[in-house]
Order: sequence, then C-alpha cells, then structure tokens
Amino acid sequence: MEKSIRVLVANHPRLMREIILTTFADQPDIEIVGEVADESEISESVKKTLPHFVVIALDQPGRRPPICDQLLRDYPEVRIIAVAPANNYIAYYWATLDIHSSDIEASEEGMLNALRSTMVADRTN
Repeated sequence: MEKSIRVLVANHPRLMREIILTTFADQPDIEIVGEVADESEISESVKKTLPHFVVIALDQPGRRPPICDQLLRDYPEVRIIAVAPANNYIAYYWATLDIHSSDIEASEEGMLNALRSTMVADRTN
C-alpha cells in the first residue's frame, strides 16, 4: 500500500514524540516526513516537508496553541493534531473557507434585496 498520509511530528517532550512515532510506524498508509524537537523550527519544517498533518504539544487543554494560528494562516491545507498527554486530551485544528452562493433576480430590485437581506442577517447574528 502506498503511504498517502504525510505527518510531521513536532511534539515535545521527546518521550511523547517517540510514543507518537512508534504508534504511526505500524500504519501502512502513514509516512513520517519529519520530526521536530523545537517549536521554533516547526514552520520551516512544514515548508520543507509539506505534510498533511502536524502533531504538536498542547500545553493548556481547551486553549489553541499560538503556533496553530501561524501554521494555518501560512499553510491552510495542513491539519493539526495537538496532544496534551498529562490531561489525556487531544484537539484537532483545521482551517476552512466556505463560499456560498444564491441566484437572485437579475434587476436593480434583485440587487437591492440581496444587499438588504444580507444586512438583516448580519444584524441578527
């Protein structure tokens, strides 16, 4: 089977990285494309290895690590799995952009109605 899921493991401490690497090593569809010990090297490693997933440490469960914002802004196609071993907690982060459309009447009135309905929807949300 071809390894189709590319993973960069950037978790600390070292013992946690080793556990994650061992877990993924037995999976025939997962390829470890790199290992990062220092958080400051993650972005450059993502640029070089182009992983589908980055596994990082989660120091405070329930609070998104700042590195997530940077990675998802620079590499929106990357998915992030954040592991907090001390709390038995894992979070999954990804970026999306949804584009919606709707046909409107091809007239001035149609355009004005669309503008107004958008404003009403924005005020109620």
